[in-house]
Parts: sequence; C-alpha cells; structure tokens
Amino acid sequence: MDILLTVRAGVALAAIPALIGQSCSEQPANVALGVLAQERVALTATANEIVVDEPVAEGTFVKAGTVLVKLDDKLQAANVAAAEAGRDKAQADLDKLTMGARPEELRIAEARVESARAAFTEANSTLERSKVLLDRGTITSATYDQDVARHDSAQAELASAEQSLAELTSGAREEDLRVAQAQVAAADAQLAGARSKLSDLTIRASRDGVLDSLPWNVGERVSLGSPVAVVLAGATPFARVYVPEPYRVHLKKGDKLMVHVDGIDAPFEGTLSWISNDPAFTPYYALNQKERSRLVYLAEIAMPKGTADLPLGIPVEVDLP
Repeated sequence: MDILLTVRAGVALAAIPALIGQSCSEQPANVALGVLAQERVALTATANEIVVDEPVAEGTFVKAGTVLVKLDDKLQAANVAAAEAGRDKAQADLDKLTMGARPEELRIAEARVESARAAFTEANSTLERSKVLLDRGTITSATYDQDVARHDSAQAELASAEQSLAELTSGAREEDLRVAQAQVAAADAQLAGARSKLSDLTIRASRDGVLDSLPWNVGERVSLGSPVAVVLAGATPFARVYVPEPYRVHLKKGDKLMVHVDGIDAPFEGTLSWISNDPAFTPYYALNQKERSRLVYLAEIAMPKGTADLPLGIPVEVDLP
C-alpha cells in the first residue's frame, strides 16, 4: 500500500517575485493577490530500497493505478515466500487434526492392542499357575514375584495400547483444533502483511494527473518516507489568494469571481471552492508598510476549463465584491 501525502499548496507563496510586492497603493482596494497553484500528491517510499525502474517520464499525464516507480523487491519477495511456507505448514497441521488418523495408522494401533492383549493373557495364565505352584511349595516366592511383575507390566501395556487406539478413533480434541485454527489465522495475517509490503514497493499513481517530478534516479537507494514521485492532481489549476478581512463576510463557497492572470488580457471566471475560517497576517510582499498588520483569509478559486496549460506560480489578481 503507498503512503499518500496530499499538499494543498502548489507553490510556496513566499517565492513569488517582487512584482506582487509592489506597493498596494497602486492596486485597487477590492483585489486579492496570489498565484496559480495545483494540488500536489507526493507518493512516498515505504522501504529503504534501490530504484530499479521509472517507466513514465516527467510531464506525462497518468491515470490512477499507473506504475510510476519500482523499488527493488527481491528481499521482500523472499519474505513473502517464507510467509507462504509458514501458512502452508499451519494449514497442513490443521488438516491433519481435522481429518483424523489414516487407515494405516488405525490398523497399526489395532495390531498393537491385539499383541498387548495376547501378552497379557499369557502373563495372566502364567501367574495363575505360579500361584498354584507356590501353594504346593514347588516354586519360590521370588519366582512368583517375577511372574506378578510380568503380569502387571503386560496389563499396563495393554491399557496403553487401548488408549492409543481410542485417541486415534475419537480424533483431535476441540482445544487442539482451536489452537491449530488460530495458527492458520496468524499465518494468513503474516502472509497478507508480507504481500502488502511487496505491493508497496511498486509505486502507483493514486489519482489522475500530471507526473510533475521523480526526485530519485534509477540506481539510487531511497530513504524510508521520502517522496519518490509527485503528481499534480486535478484537470485545472486553482488561484490561491489572500482575501483582505473586510471582504471575507461577502464571500461564500460557490461564488463566481473574476481572476486576472499576469500576461493575459481577458480575465477568467473562477469559482470559490474554499476559504479559510482562520485569519492570517498578510504576507509582507502583498501590502504596503501601513497595511501589513491587516488580517487576510486564504482562499482557493477553481479555474474554468481551458486553463490546464497555464503555468503554475504565475501571479494572479481576483476582483472581490
């Protein structure tokens, strides 16, 4: 998954040339000054890896989902393979518990029971004869005690064999099944995380727009969290201007305003798409010394169709009602 950072500002207003800094005494009072900007979407790296491919050139219009940058994924692909193996093992353990013993295992357990039963029968018969012989004085007590021990051992072996057969026949305990199911769920989650990290190494455009810049070159190792591609989103730019405080009360979202772009005689009719509710101090370059203490409100005015090719950062003036 890409880490998406959307920057509302297109161009730092502090970099506007001194022509905006002309004394506002030369400007009409009902004018908001600013620049053309466009929404910037910075796609960042999720790992410290080497750039292996940049299939799209800067300045190209891209659709959402277009591959912009590929980072080296060999290490993460190995992690995915390991996670897949762990998941397969957990699933196999669960299947073994669910399906129960194989017919061959059951037959082996049954044969062990029969063998143990035969041994116990023989030991029991021997013990009975030894008891009679002991009563007659034919054998010693030590010999009788040995026969008792063999009898008890054969009886214990028979009980063990019968319990093993019962365990195979009845299947796994409910607790063992829950443990195995939890292990499968944990393995699934680990695999999903590994696959997501692998996918994030292929940087794709998250929105339609123009690929503005590729800060890293192929072969360079990027740092975690650094931008690897910047897309200018939106079909047209917007005018980002400062509205003087006295005019704020007359403006609302959706208002039509005339935007004058430096170098173009005819104004454009824009639509006020956003205006801040929080005032700021007027930039030093926008007002003369006397007026610099006045408050302004940052606003964005959507430009009409046909303005997509206008250069970003060009100064604009907006007529205010």
